[in-house]
Amino acid sequence: MKNRGVLLAFLVLLIPALHGCVPGLIDDRRTSATQLEDSGIERKIGNRVEEKFGTEVHLDIVSYNRYVVLMGEAPTQQAKDEIGALALGVENVRNVQNEIVVGPATSSGTRANDAYLTSKVKTRLATASKVGPSRIKVVTEGSVVYLMGLVTHKEGDEAAEVASKTGGVQKVVTMFEYTD
Repeated sequence: MKNRGVLLAFLVLLIPALHGCVPGLIDDRRTSATQLEDSGIERKIGNRVEEKFGTEVHLDIVSYNRYVVLMGEAPTQQAKDEIGALALGVENVRNVQNEIVVGPATSSGTRANDAYLTSKVKTRLATASKVGPSRIKVVTEGSVVYLMGLVTHKEGDEAAEVASKTGGVQKVVTMFEYTD
């Protein structure tokens, strides 16, 4: 019986630490329906691009509150434009920002560095700012950090500053929707 009390106390103390373990469900200002819709939008765009271009392109697709950002590399300007049109044609997409670069696909080393930078920015947001890390979507492509989210102006400015002061980040692009 005594062990149960210790276990219960431990679990109660552990709950605040779990807050960061489910970032999509806690502190995200989007409704759960919008979160699901964003996932569906990303999947639909990915499927359409793969069907049309196969492995000709390297593409990262992010939908946040039905606002889509396309990043990666395409072999030609025509392919880049067609991918943008495919994305815009997906139901419920409000807008598309096409950041695809015309050129060869990046190396696995570059992609690994981008993943590392994303992780660094997320960690710094979680520890060095008052902005909940689940309120900001962080994606890195070619050492450029893209920040998306539903935030106040103050939160957006703070997140952008934290990201810009992260070692290795070459540029920060903010694509926030402001709640104030």
